[in-house]
Amino acid sequence: MQILRAADYRVMPWKNGGGTTTEIVVSPDGAGLDDFDWRISMARVEASGPFSSFAGIDRTLSVLEGEGIVLDIAGQPASRLTAASAPLSFPGDVPTGATLVGGPITDLNVMTRRSRMTHTVERLPLSGEMRIEQGAGTTLILPVGGSLKVYADGVLSLGPLDTLVLNRNGPKLRLQPEGQGQLFVIRLHATTAND
Repeated sequence: MQILRAADYRVMPWKNGGGTTTEIVVSPDGAGLDDFDWRISMARVEASGPFSSFAGIDRTLSVLEGEGIVLDIAGQPASRLTAASAPLSFPGDVPTGATLVGGPITDLNVMTRRSRMTHTVERLPLSGEMRIEQGAGTTLILPVGGSLKVYADGVLSLGPLDTLVLNRNGPKLRLQPEGQGQLFVIRLHATTAND
């Protein structure tokens, strides 16, 4: 179990040079854009335009704040994504463009290398006590807007945008929200049998 603090996240340029991304965590540690197994980041999108292309990557996008965004994926307009809508998964290596609905947004981006990993992203309201079961892969917990108390062997505190990285097959955790907001549960699984 590991806590990643929002103040320690790394800010880096987009692959296409059109903005900056706040990298929350990447695996393996220190991997670049061309050799990661999985990567979780946040980006501030200030203008409509094309997405960077990532060969062999599957990605899931969620809007954290702002009016929303409409994606055009391989020439097909997708649903409008807002801070209330379900995360949207799509291939990172097909032409994708974005149109902002009403000004800049901040998004959460989860990417996995198709040949090695798969992922799921779940958006939950921060309301009432929750229990999170750790699976066979890696599970990440990310509160947005509010804080979170995590009861395991002791009590851990997560502030807004801090991330809890859980080891595989660990104990079920009890989560107690503090304040209003949302909770993202990201599950990562290796596609190879030897992991």
